Amino acid sequence: MWVPTEQEKYGVVLANFRGLVQYGLPLEIGDTVQILEKCEGWYRGFIIKNPTTKGIFPSCYIHLKNAHIKNKGQFETVIPMEDSVITEMTVTLRDWGIMWKQLYVRNEGDLFHRLWHVMNEILELRQQVLVGHLTHDCMSNIKQHITARLDWGNEQLGLDLVPRREFSMVDPDEISVTELYQLMERRHRRKELPGQASMHHLFVQVKGLMSASLGEELEVFLFIYDSRDSRPISERFVVRLNKQGVPSALEKAERQCTLFVDLGSSDLRKDVYVVAHIIRIGRMVAGEKKSVSNVQYRRPFGCAIISIADLLTVDSKDDHLLKVYSCNMETEWYQIHDSIIRKVSSRYSLVGSNAGLSMSLQLLHGDMEQIRKDYMRLFTRNISITKRLGFSDIIMPGEIRNDLYITLEKGEFEKGGKSVARNVEVSVHVLGADGQIQKDVLCADSGELGVEQHHSFVLYHSNSPRWSEQIKLPIPMDLFRGLHVRFEFRHCSTKEKGEKKIFGFSFVPLMQENGSILPDRTHELLVHKCEDATYFQDVARYLKLPYSKTNTPGNNQPARNSKESFWITSFLCSTKLTQNGDILDLLKWRTHPEKIADCLSKLKDIDGTEIVKFLQDTLDTLFGILDQSAQRYGLKVFDCLVHIINLLQDSKFQQFKPVMDTYIESHFAGALSYRELIKLLKWYIDRIIDAEHHEQIQQVLKAAEYIFKYIVQSRRLYVGATGGQGEEEFRCSVHELFKSVHLFLSHQSKGVSPITHTQAVFLRSFPTVCCELLKVFLVREVAVLAHDTLGSLPVMAHTDCPLQAVKLQCIAKTVESPLYTNQECRCVVLPVILRHLQVHMQEQRDLVMCAHILTGMLSVITKDGTECVASEEVNIIMDSMSGVLLRTILEVTNCPQPAGTALRLQYQDVTGEFVACLLTLLRLLSDKDYQRFLSRFSSKDELMAFLLQLFTVFEILIRPDMFPKDWTVMQLVTSNVIITSLLYLSDALKKNFLNEKFDFKVWESYFYLAVVFINQQCLQLEKFPPSKRKKVLEKYGDMRVMVGCEILSMWQSLEEHKLNFIPVMIGLFLEATLVPQADLRNVLIPIFHDMMDCELSRSGNFKQVEAKLIDKLDSLMSEGKGDETYKELFNNIIPLFGPYPSLLKKIESETWRESGVSLITTVTRLMERLLDYRDCMKIGDVDGKNIGGPVNLLNFYKTELNKEEMYIRYIHKLYDLHFKAQNYTEAAYTLLLYDELLEWTERPLREFLGYPMQSEWQRKECLHLTIIHNFDRGKCWENCIILCRELANQYEAYYDYRNLSKMRMMEASLYDKIMNQQRLEPEFFRIGFYGKKFPFFLRNKEFVCRGNDYERLEAFQQRMLSEFPHAIAMQHANPPEQTILQAEAQYLQIYAVSPVPEGQDVLQRDGVPNNIKSFYKVNHIWKFRYDRPFHKGTKDKENEFKSLWVERTTLTLAQSLPGISRWFEVDKRDLVEMSPLENATEVIENKNLQLRTLIAQCQTRQMQNSNPLTMCLNGVIDAAVNGGLARYQEAFFAKDYIANHPQDGDKITRLRELMFEQAHILEYGLAVHEKYVSLDMRPLHKKLVDQFHMMRSSLGLQPQEFPALVRASPMHFVSGSPRSCRTPVPSAISPDGPRMVMRRSPLTYPAVNRYSSSSLSSQASNEVSNITGQSESSDEVFNMQPSPSTSSLSSNQSGSTHVNNSAPASNRASPLPSDKQKHSRDNLCLSPRDRLCTGLFPSTLDPTARTVPLQIVDPTSSRPEPNLPTLEKGSLGIGMRSYSPMPTNKSPQKTSMPPLTPSPIDCLPPGGLVLNSPARSGSCSSGISSLSRCSVSETCGMDPALSDSPVPLPVPVPTLEEPMVRRGSKTPPPYSVYERNNPRRATPLPHSLSVPPSADPSGLPPKPHLNRSHRLHSEPRQRTVPRKVSQL
Repeated sequence: MWVPTEQEKYGVVLANFRGLVQYGLPLEIGDTVQILEKCEGWYRGFIIKNPTTKGIFPSCYIHLKNAHIKNKGQFETVIPMEDSVITEMTVTLRDWGIMWKQLYVRNEGDLFHRLWHVMNEILELRQQVLVGHLTHDCMSNIKQHITARLDWGNEQLGLDLVPRREFSMVDPDEISVTELYQLMERRHRRKELPGQASMHHLFVQVKGLMSASLGEELEVFLFIYDSRDSRPISERFVVRLNKQGVPSALEKAERQCTLFVDLGSSDLRKDVYVVAHIIRIGRMVAGEKKSVSNVQYRRPFGCAIISIADLLTVDSKDDHLLKVYSCNMETEWYQIHDSIIRKVSSRYSLVGSNAGLSMSLQLLHGDMEQIRKDYMRLFTRNISITKRLGFSDIIMPGEIRNDLYITLEKGEFEKGGKSVARNVEVSVHVLGADGQIQKDVLCADSGELGVEQHHSFVLYHSNSPRWSEQIKLPIPMDLFRGLHVRFEFRHCSTKEKGEKKIFGFSFVPLMQENGSILPDRTHELLVHKCEDATYFQDVARYLKLPYSKTNTPGNNQPARNSKESFWITSFLCSTKLTQNGDILDLLKWRTHPEKIADCLSKLKDIDGTEIVKFLQDTLDTLFGILDQSAQRYGLKVFDCLVHIINLLQDSKFQQFKPVMDTYIESHFAGALSYRELIKLLKWYIDRIIDAEHHEQIQQVLKAAEYIFKYIVQSRRLYVGATGGQGEEEFRCSVHELFKSVHLFLSHQSKGVSPITHTQAVFLRSFPTVCCELLKVFLVREVAVLAHDTLGSLPVMAHTDCPLQAVKLQCIAKTVESPLYTNQECRCVVLPVILRHLQVHMQEQRDLVMCAHILTGMLSVITKDGTECVASEEVNIIMDSMSGVLLRTILEVTNCPQPAGTALRLQYQDVTGEFVACLLTLLRLLSDKDYQRFLSRFSSKDELMAFLLQLFTVFEILIRPDMFPKDWTVMQLVTSNVIITSLLYLSDALKKNFLNEKFDFKVWESYFYLAVVFINQQCLQLEKFPPSKRKKVLEKYGDMRVMVGCEILSMWQSLEEHKLNFIPVMIGLFLEATLVPQADLRNVLIPIFHDMMDCELSRSGNFKQVEAKLIDKLDSLMSEGKGDETYKELFNNIIPLFGPYPSLLKKIESETWRESGVSLITTVTRLMERLLDYRDCMKIGDVDGKNIGGPVNLLNFYKTELNKEEMYIRYIHKLYDLHFKAQNYTEAAYTLLLYDELLEWTERPLREFLGYPMQSEWQRKECLHLTIIHNFDRGKCWENCIILCRELANQYEAYYDYRNLSKMRMMEASLYDKIMNQQRLEPEFFRIGFYGKKFPFFLRNKEFVCRGNDYERLEAFQQRMLSEFPHAIAMQHANPPEQTILQAEAQYLQIYAVSPVPEGQDVLQRDGVPNNIKSFYKVNHIWKFRYDRPFHKGTKDKENEFKSLWVERTTLTLAQSLPGISRWFEVDKRDLVEMSPLENATEVIENKNLQLRTLIAQCQTRQMQNSNPLTMCLNGVIDAAVNGGLARYQEAFFAKDYIANHPQDGDKITRLRELMFEQAHILEYGLAVHEKYVSLDMRPLHKKLVDQFHMMRSSLGLQPQEFPALVRASPMHFVSGSPRSCRTPVPSAISPDGPRMVMRRSPLTYPAVNRYSSSSLSSQASNEVSNITGQSESSDEVFNMQPSPSTSSLSSNQSGSTHVNNSAPASNRASPLPSDKQKHSRDNLCLSPRDRLCTGLFPSTLDPTARTVPLQIVDPTSSRPEPNLPTLEKGSLGIGMRSYSPMPTNKSPQKTSMPPLTPSPIDCLPPGGLVLNSPARSGSCSSGISSLSRCSVSETCGMDPALSDSPVPLPVPVPTLEEPMVRRGSKTPPPYSVYERNNPRRATPLPHSLSVPPSADPSGLPPKPHLNRSHRLHSEPRQRTVPRKVSQL
């Protein structure tokens, strides 16, 4: 039976358990489990990290651990009873482990490896802690190390800052909020501002002298030199180098390096240097012969320096190579380093160009104890410590030094009978009074042991040498008396013997007769002559002699010369010895009582260092004098005591305060001194107000702390000695003293006076005075004294009065003192403290100190007070401070943050501390306290003001920037306090501000606060790791749901007042529903129902609700930029209006269900578009998919919501996207939408979206210029010209001729660009998005996309597949099945399509250059098409042309390209089938057009050679040999076919005429070819002529049989491009039927590259391989038009310029799989050149004969896009019309609109479209990739004429107006520049332009039955154009 466990609650898994038993729980070793029940060796429980899965496991697999149980029962929590650091390590490492793996996935290798090392290090330290064999200090160090690593990892991973106290995590519930804030702030500040060390040390290591070739040993003396004071500040350290320039003792590393210690922060400046003096040891003169002398001398060599400031930027030990300089004159050696520093280059020179002193230097920061820990390796090698000269900035009491430094400065010597100056060497000895030389007391440097004598270096031939050489005498203190130093002077001869002959000496005693040491100064010593060293055997002989000129001469002195002198400088650094005789006299006051007054007077002049040396002796002397002669010397002793006390206030000596404290506690014995001290202190205080000078009084009050310490200790000694006598007397004297204090403190002065400063001085020490009084008085008595003292201070004072700040400092110290921590005292002083605090906070002064005081007060109350007393004190503080605290927080948070780092941190401290104080107060309030506090407001207005302030402060507290982002603990505590307060305040809100007392402002503030609270980041538990989320839920629960329930409760209590919050609160509540919390949404959704019901009852509709929802959704989308999780929030909001938790269900029962559903549908659609726009903003690259979102949103705002301002905003957002992507054409079209909303009026416009306040005319002008600039960059110069004209008209109307001139010049430049610059023609691609995984604006839709420059089909496919990496490419062009449309996947169907220009008359005009036409071929295109060949019925194996049909698909877009997007959705799809006869007619007609164009280009020399014409002729004539035209004759001229198809009579006649026409064109073409053909091509030309005669004979034609109209002079081709003639026989081809044109010279497509690799085009390629009987020779291949593959996965240029050479391709376009195996001649009647060219160009027919289904104008696009021909259903069942092959005259202007001058574009290279333009061939998915259909009529720019007597069609044909209505009914693109309408000037539309008349081509006579009159009077089709977008 399963039994709940009592003790076995927590354990660790010892081995893996697979959990194969029923209900088994799989376990892994190391998992921690919580045990719920047990039964016979089994446990039931769960893994801590996955509490939702419970199961059973064997008890033997678990190691039980002690744990503490919280909330015992169903929701119990188990907390392991182990070291908190261990627990934290375990939890943290688990969280890190997950994030560590994510670092690897994100490829953050550096952090990945660093974190791995830290985790391993923490695990090793954890093992050491668990073992438990460490000492307490080691354990503390390891824990400190662990917590530092944990904090580092948390910071690197962006985790929370953990509040700790002594390495352990702190439970926020167990401490006050103020304490929590202080812990967080302290740790955060330590992280931001690492502590600045006050002590610094310099590590130096000498590596050697590089490139030194002296051959002598060297000594390198290092010291630190202050160039500003021109003195060394450290001892010297020496490193000896051997003859190779490297350290002599390599095995002793400590001899190469030293540590210069005790550098202050003031020493780290630029003018402090490390100086290296290099002394060589060798011959006197470098380079002299060895035989001269064998004596070694110390001689100057060189000097090197480096600034300390250069080392500040070096973090680690670094090597430096210092240049070495030598002295030009040895007499200047003593100042060579100064000369180098000051750059006096005349005094020194560089020692070798390569010589340098190699050193390693590193600055270390911190005290020596810390340095020894951090750099233990340095001290394990006994590194030399080089001390500072003198004491450091801070003198420690335990420091012991007795060092005397003597510097050999200079000497003045006579020649001594020598012809040259002497070489003087000084020998230094320390001797005792007995003449014994002292050993080991002379040190030349810090790295050497003491020696008996020291020899100076020698300056060559100098009687006035200057050494400046320092030596140290570390003499023990007890040996100083009787010692003297002797200096012996010797001349160093350079002769062979090299002897050193003494010639004199000097000496100086170290201690004077009065016991003082040799004073610190320069001493001029007498030089006594001595030529024999035996003179020194009896030191008594010379000790009686004077040693300096200041001494009285004695007897028996040897001969001396007064001209010779020797100077030294002495400096003592000792903690025991003194050079001051006055201090010695004072200490001997009993011996010389007559000197007491004089000694006391001189004490103030003695250096503080000397006083602290003898601090205890001095204090004993002073109190001894006070006890003995108080009347006589009392005042002087008191002043001296004050001086010594204040001396210890100095930072240099403040470390001696503990020494004085120890003295007071242990050594002070003045039991009667308190009487005199009180009397003297009162004497000074009583004279404060009347005194003129306050300096001494201020010094006395400054020392009041220690004076009272002496008073109290003296009294205690007296009580101990007398048993408590004189208690009342002492109490009265103290009270009298404080009365005097209260009197002078209460004195108020005008402005700043000396009394004010004196008051401030006393207040600084007052808290410590009170603490001392607690030792002798009762607690309450001292509290009363403190209350009276603080109460005597003036509350108000001058703003600049220093007393105010000091007063707060005094209060702060009082709060921190035992006086306040004692509960009894606190009740006494609390009111007076609050009074002062309130005044300061009201005046916003000294807020930092106020915050500090308030924090301290609340911290003490939280720790010490019992519940009852604490509640009372909290109520006192709340009543007094709540209002001013709220106002202060509002003031501080609204002020801008200071710029400086220190001020900014101070600002943050103030804000945070005040906030923590407020939270602490609110947290301490109970329910009764809240009720009592709220009831104290006397009026409703006061309560309302308080609540508004409190709500505003709460809003500030939950701002994201209120606390650092890693302060989640503090944010959660804040939220918990806020929600508790809201629950208490809700009742007050209902009670006081509802019904007739209703106040909208309070309620609105409440709701706003609640929604902001729900949305704060720290409460979004879904973003937290599981462990963190579990902790938060266990401690606080989901506070969002709690607030949501409170919102619903408050909303329901409003009743009839709900209308006041509609629509104000709609956005807020909507924002709350964005939180992905199901319970919260269930709570808040009924509010929307109430709002809709209330709105309907009030106004009958939901307009306000809808408008507010829309605005809020848009603003929320803008706020969500860059947030990775915001999309999820919006995705989760969609079900709010849909199935979950369906709001529709709630309104189904309502009478207003229909309107409610409409509202929800509208909002949902907007939400979808906002989501798409949100996704677009996330993606860096701008493409069609990304633009789709903004375009849809823009159109939605305009067409469905009619929100013009939002519409304009998104116009500019879309413009920015295009501009960033360099889509300048689309950017211009986008901005044109806004331009069309404006008029040329002077209406003023407000400042908006970066536009200044200006008139409408000015803004429209600005927009025009911007649009022109973008069109120019996009090379749409034709559009620029239209806008330039419009601007020019405006300038002309306003007589602004200057701008008019500029605009006309700009227009002219645009024409030049059109004619002279080349521009690429884009490809167009059809792409279908199928499947439910696509965004809604793409899902199951098809689009036509305008490709990028140079982008072909394959590149476009790859780009699409990269944008949709999960998409599947469809391998066919058939319509998708329903299963694909409904699949949970993504399918892409891509193929190329051809543009169909519509109504572009310029394309039919003669003589228009191709670089002008090229623009109209690919711009303003509405229709695109592609063809797919197939066989209908039984396939004729003898002649495949009989059954070869073509399926032509025409795609009509919703808007024309280019436009505001690079792609638009297909609005309409039309499908037309072309019969074999119609197909054959179109093929031959297009071939004729191509031949005419090439002939004309050859005649006009537009080609560089005749090769294109040669290949085209060869392709047609040579194919005829194989029966090309004969196949058509056989198929369509047979009697059986004519009998079976009587309705095709006209079409057969038309085909026959075209064949005759082709024969005539070939004949004429051969004539032209003969004229221009090159010599090497003559044989081919002869062959073509022969084959042409054979072809003509096979057709049964003779020259005389050609119609007269066809037989024309070849000269007719000279004046223009030949045009195909049109017969009056009507054709079934659509009037707008497009034709393809070849865009690039066939020569640019080698045969090997023109074969398609597509698997979808093989059938078509094979079927048409011999359409007209052409051969498949390689020559013919070059005559084929190139074609891109129509595969959806490949864009290879497939297909040749000749039909019969099309490459085999895959069967992408075949409708049935069986078609893949069809014979290659199935499509014989479809020539690749013919088919695709036809798809590009329209034939202009009689408008009355136009058919309804398709109105397609052929786009003259010069792109290799697959099959673009289209047909329109019309007459004869298939809606085909005949083409007229002959040109017609056109009117120069349209009848309805003036002509439009095309704008400049890049022209194509000369040579015509056939030569220079890549041809479009094949259908993108039909497999006709090799079919080519060159529309010669379009290529040459001619427009076919209409017949006079068209054959009546069996179906009605719309008039010209009908297509206009059809086009007008569809929303035209508002962004088209050609659809602009101006009241001043009518702007024509490009597609409506009428073509000027042109002469009939003289190359060929007109066809019979041709009548042009109808065409001349026909008008181009027009589109209904709105004036601007707002008219749509």
